Amino acid sequence: MIPMVDLRRQYEGMKKDIDAAIRGVLEKTQFILGPNVAELEREIADYQGVPHAIGVASGTDALLLALRACDLQPGDEVITTPFTFIATAEVIAILQAKPVFVDIDERTYNIDPAGIEKKITPRTRAIIPVHLFGHPADMDAIMDIGRRHKLRVIEDCAQAFGASYRGRRVGSIGDFGCFSFFPSKNLACYGDGGMVITREQGMAEKLRLLRNHGSRVKYHHDLLGYNSRLDEIQAAILRVKLHRIEEWNDGRRRAADLYRAFIRRQGVTLPSETSGCRHVYHQFTIRSADRDRILESLSAQGIASAVYY
Repeated sequence: MIPMVDLRRQYEGMKKDIDAAIRGVLEKTQFILGPNVAELEREIADYQGVPHAIGVASGTDALLLALRACDLQPGDEVITTPFTFIATAEVIAILQAKPVFVDIDERTYNIDPAGIEKKITPRTRAIIPVHLFGHPADMDAIMDIGRRHKLRVIEDCAQAFGASYRGRRVGSIGDFGCFSFFPSKNLACYGDGGMVITREQGMAEKLRLLRNHGSRVKYHHDLLGYNSRLDEIQAAILRVKLHRIEEWNDGRRRAADLYRAFIRRQGVTLPSETSGCRHVYHQFTIRSADRDRILESLSAQGIASAVYY
């Protein structure tokens, strides 16, 4: 069976560098908030073109901490898309706020800005657009709505590391960009990991407190936080992989072009790429009334596929 994600093949192609990075951490025995975390934060901030990047334990925690940094309160409302992994809405509910769903643009599968303003109420505090499958959401329209209504915009970039919108990296456009480094992602570690990026110094300081039990100095705690630190081994692995992300994303785009060239079947809708956007194809998602039959046919030919979502 050809897997959807071949992590073994990827590892074997960079085994020497990965093993050396892990060995370096083991030899230094500094496993939490060590130099690799600090360097990865600097490198990703540079890559994204923002001043601040904060490593956290997962993409879910990245969203949760961004909402906490915004002082989201029980009963507040956050506008987002229903077509996403559960974590996007889950973190809102965990904080006892209300997810308010706006339907998607069927061409991109992303939240449709035309439906957002109709859902804004006096309790609305933020908008979370998701760059689903690696295609950027319509950020100019979303940011305009956010500015006019004084709402925070938190980009869910879990599937879109390296994607860009009109020359800007996704994650660098809103107030916060939240990333997941889950093993299946375009940029992935060998466990859980995440990151929040922001341009705001005050928010960066608050996020660093929130990820570490509200503490700047050991045993002194300024607020109620979380145990949500990106560990040193995962950071070391990510630093090795970060140097390959452009190569890998370019490869995904070439594969998408090949799929488009060969899939000529009537009744199959292929992914779109909006002008000015750079899609990084975390998934190449097609639509068809014959979906289940296509899944069965692919499986019979030894090709893995799945339904998202």
